[in-house]
Amino acid sequence: MLYRQTSESSEAQHMRYFNQDGDINVNQGGIYYCRGGRGGGSYPVSYTEVSDKVTIQETVSNKAVVTLQPNSPLIYSGETITVRCEIEGGGNTRWEYEWRENNKVSSQKDKEFRISASSSSNVIFMCKGRRDLYSSTEWSKTVTLRRSLNKAKPTLTADRYIIPVGGDVTLTCSVDSSADWKYYWFRRDSGSSALQSITNVKPVNKVSEGGIYQCRAGRGDPEIYTEDSRAVTVWKAVSNKAVVTLQPNWPEIYRGETVTIRCEIQGGGDTKWTYDWRPANLNTSPTLSEHKISSSGGYSCRGLKDPYSFTEWSNVFRLTVSYPPASVLTVSRLWLSPGDSVTLSCEVEHPSAGWRFYWYKTIPKLSDYSSIYELLPGSINGTEQDSYIIHGPTHTAGYKCRAGRGDPVYYTQYSKPGFVWSGDVHSAVTLKVSPDRVQHFIYDSFSLSCEGNFTKWRVRRFPEDRYRSDCYNWRSITGSTCNIKRYQQSDAVYWCESGSGEFSNAVNITIQKADIILVSPVHPVTEGQSVTLGCKLRTGELLSNVFFYQNDKLIQNDTRRELKISAVSKSDEGFYKCKYSGEESAQSWMSVKVSRPENSSSLIRFIVGLVCGVVLIILLILLYRYRRSKDSHSVRPIQSESTNQDSATHHMVNLNETQDPIYNSLLHGDVCVYESIRGSEDHENDSHSVRPIQSESTNQDSATHHMVNLNETQDHIYNSLLHGQSSN
Repeated sequence: MLYRQTSESSEAQHMRYFNQDGDINVNQGGIYYCRGGRGGGSYPVSYTEVSDKVTIQETVSNKAVVTLQPNSPLIYSGETITVRCEIEGGGNTRWEYEWRENNKVSSQKDKEFRISASSSSNVIFMCKGRRDLYSSTEWSKTVTLRRSLNKAKPTLTADRYIIPVGGDVTLTCSVDSSADWKYYWFRRDSGSSALQSITNVKPVNKVSEGGIYQCRAGRGDPEIYTEDSRAVTVWKAVSNKAVVTLQPNWPEIYRGETVTIRCEIQGGGDTKWTYDWRPANLNTSPTLSEHKISSSGGYSCRGLKDPYSFTEWSNVFRLTVSYPPASVLTVSRLWLSPGDSVTLSCEVEHPSAGWRFYWYKTIPKLSDYSSIYELLPGSINGTEQDSYIIHGPTHTAGYKCRAGRGDPVYYTQYSKPGFVWSGDVHSAVTLKVSPDRVQHFIYDSFSLSCEGNFTKWRVRRFPEDRYRSDCYNWRSITGSTCNIKRYQQSDAVYWCESGSGEFSNAVNITIQKADIILVSPVHPVTEGQSVTLGCKLRTGELLSNVFFYQNDKLIQNDTRRELKISAVSKSDEGFYKCKYSGEESAQSWMSVKVSRPENSSSLIRFIVGLVCGVVLIILLILLYRYRRSKDSHSVRPIQSESTNQDSATHHMVNLNETQDPIYNSLLHGDVCVYESIRGSEDHENDSHSVRPIQSESTNQDSATHHMVNLNETQDHIYNSLLHGQSSN
């Protein structure tokens, strides 16, 4: 027989009989025991003792589930969470609950209980529901609750950090996977301004204004808040455009030069902008709209309308800084004829980029081999034009130029010197060459000397050679010559420089490797003089049957060994060469100088004045005689105490009467008289500018007195003209 108890103290319930095998199936939990018996019928039944009790537990089909409220696997300092055991399909059954924490039986018997973040350890929960002592669910799946002694800190992210024109930026605030959080948003206009609350409890926020954004979250009752999120800065792009400009607007600057870059905001109006620059080392505080720079790089800027609203970055302006440029001087002509003008031209890279040009004349420096540079007239502040005209130079001279721009002025390097040469031997310093010819055989030495009124001299040549000759050293006048040695020879132009800064005539010397040279004068030949050209072999033999050419045209091919020109004219100027036995010399230029009187203009004025003076004297004499003849009939002569002076006295009276027409003639531009006065102005002794003509009359007194008084009259008239006096 089988018995079941629902508890240790409950009355046993007789369940049923066993079958012959002693087996029975049960489907309820409880305490079971049994006993056996036999007999029956006419015999009494005898029973065995009661068996040991067996406890049977029944597992019900309901499912236990551990839930957390709020539904977060992590709680933070100050937070409390409810742990609950839910029986799925439990209906109205009065369940009892069993808990396990970290796989240990818990004392908790309630359906739910609260737990706080009192420690930082994790807790693993399991539960099951018990309908009675011997009927229960299976154990639930484990739920792990993590605990932190810190406050929660939300994470704030942005899909981008610049609000495009007309667009927005999406901000997302998140704590963990829990959906129970409420979110709170804040914005401020600057790092020091107060937070402004934004009404929005959702984790996603779309913003269209620049600023500093933060968020935090809260949950529970009472609500527990997280820490504030990190700050996220959002900028707003405005529609204005930033442009980098350069002042002065030079595409290239040079080492040591400074320019100003400026950030200009198109359509910026009256807004008070501040500026950001790239590279960042330009962002000094406060940020400025312009900077002075002197280094290569790419520069860009943007304008800030407020701390969080700005333009887009400008295009990159690339500035190149180069090594200082050298100016290049060119000279319009190298060899001068008397009265020639010379145009200097100075060239520098980017000539339109604000350059002004400075022009210099080289002056020898006695202390060393160098020169000093003296500004030419009118170029102290530079010239806008890249050319400079020197009117009528007649002497050899050296020039340099350089360019400058900016304030303070940044100068290029000096140009290499440019020279103009004059062959005029009438200059204050004269260069002599020995032997006196243009062409010289290679390895033959020649000597140079400077003559003039100076104490120091040296010889220069162009181009310079790496072997600097002794002639380049300063010499006293007593050192009469210097020699150009064989290893110092090269085709060059030579001239003298004096210690006082004067330059001599220049000569062109060529060094020939051939076996034949032309013998031609090294200095220009004056028109009207004679000149002899010859031909010379390296062996030194004098040649006959020599052909001579002028400008490649044969001009002499007879047995003579020299070309003689008895009276040189300008048409004889040109290139000459000679030819002998199939060998031909190099060409050399023979210059012809026009013969002019040293003071031709003064001589012309003197002659004109002399002629006009003579004519004037004759007119005065004729006028005097006419008036005297007339006065003898109408005016009684003034009597002198001495009878011997009658003629002179009468002449003086009548001369005074003739001064008015002479003066009037001067005032009205009488050419002859004016030229006579101009002629007298050009000479030291005005009274001798016109030589008197003596009369053939035997009575000389009257004419002599006339000339004396005429000179006195001319002085009076000349002085009146110089000082602007009028006739009385």
